[in-house]
Amino acid sequence: MTTLEERLGLAPPADPAGAPVWLLDVDGVINARKPRWSAAPHHGTAHAAGFPYPMRWAPALLDRIRDLHTAGGAQVVWCSTWCAFSNQVERLFRLPPLERAFADQVHGEHADRLKVEAARRVLARGRRLIWTDDEVVPLADSPLHAELTGTGRALLIRPESRAGLNPEHMDTIEAFTASAQSATGSTGTGTADC
Repeated sequence: MTTLEERLGLAPPADPAGAPVWLLDVDGVINARKPRWSAAPHHGTAHAAGFPYPMRWAPALLDRIRDLHTAGGAQVVWCSTWCAFSNQVERLFRLPPLERAFADQVHGEHADRLKVEAARRVLARGRRLIWTDDEVVPLADSPLHAELTGTGRALLIRPESRAGLNPEHMDTIEAFTASAQSATGSTGTGTADC
């Protein structure tokens, strides 16, 4: 039986001193009905399995995600039902090609399980974790939340679905990445291995 890492052609475990791995969802995180940013949201359409899906996002949010990724502050990895169609959202959001936590077209509980497995894999490989998902990130009083955050190496953000990530969330993410860099003295990235 091949592992997910083997199927995706990922490298062996990365140096734990690397930048945090940010598992990033799309719907309810970037794609939001009422983003809470100062500028008007942008609109566009992404396609998945031959169907068009309207998208609405805050350009300043995407600028901050792109800047953090390209500067090496975080290794952004898609962790979304959009993984199989990541080229569509990358084009629309003007993001560079990003790694994917899984490659298959998945939905529902199967997608939820794959997302949790990806978060656990990041931590098991000694990496710091940022996970933003409006539905699957566990609530603060759950055993899964305690499991993932118990070592102090994980930042979990569950934004309100209709608003997505806001400037305060990004401030928190950027502070987490800065503390990770100062703790390890590293600004480089490796392969996410999630």
